Amino acid sequence: MKFGVITFPGSNCDQDMIYVLEKIMGFEVVNLWHKDDDLQGAEFIILPGGFSYGDYLRSGAIANYSPIMKKVVEHANNGGYVLGICNGFQILCESKLLPGTLLHNNHQKFVCKNTYIKADNNASAINQGLDTSEALKIPIAHAEGRYFATEEMLKEMNENNQVIFRYCNENGEVNAASNPNGSLENIAGVCNKNKNVFGMMPHPERAADMELGNTDGLKIFEAMMNAIQAVV
Repeated sequence: MKFGVITFPGSNCDQDMIYVLEKIMGFEVVNLWHKDDDLQGAEFIILPGGFSYGDYLRSGAIANYSPIMKKVVEHANNGGYVLGICNGFQILCESKLLPGTLLHNNHQKFVCKNTYIKADNNASAINQGLDTSEALKIPIAHAEGRYFATEEMLKEMNENNQVIFRYCNENGEVNAASNPNGSLENIAGVCNKNKNVFGMMPHPERAADMELGNTDGLKIFEAMMNAIQAVV
């Protein structure tokens, strides 16, 4: 499978993502520029973390109008895989490829630390092969990570298994104390109805190398690729 990692002005996790996909996992990767109008044959598109366009207006709001996003939306609507991490998640919500939005953290501060998340279900490719009782230690780094959606949207999302990850403690318990930003229902990641577009605030690419002393993020990538390659 060929991956495309998009760089927007202000992206700062694009090279981390390319390193994990290319050097650790052995996939072909093309680095896409936000002004490109061609996905260069990439089958799986990733919108990395960072601060696109300086996070002016709302995080991800300006990046949504980058030329390449027309191709990303078209790719997603045709069933292609798309993953947005942190700022990428915000961009996907702005583009309406994912439901809900990301608001300022409830404590109004930028937060950068390790958190624990766990798969809420095994209904989509990104969490299909994960143990729903296992707490994964994954870093976060954001000021606007508080997931919000209307009650109707949340009800539908829960019924459709569109919540892919929730914040928890190291024992896998989902509670208020383990919620780092005030996200509704401890939501750390969601997918679309068709389960081919995924978004999450934590950074699995920052926990995917033995040199960092934590490979919990690699478990997410490996589970996702095993699920996708099983049906390709």
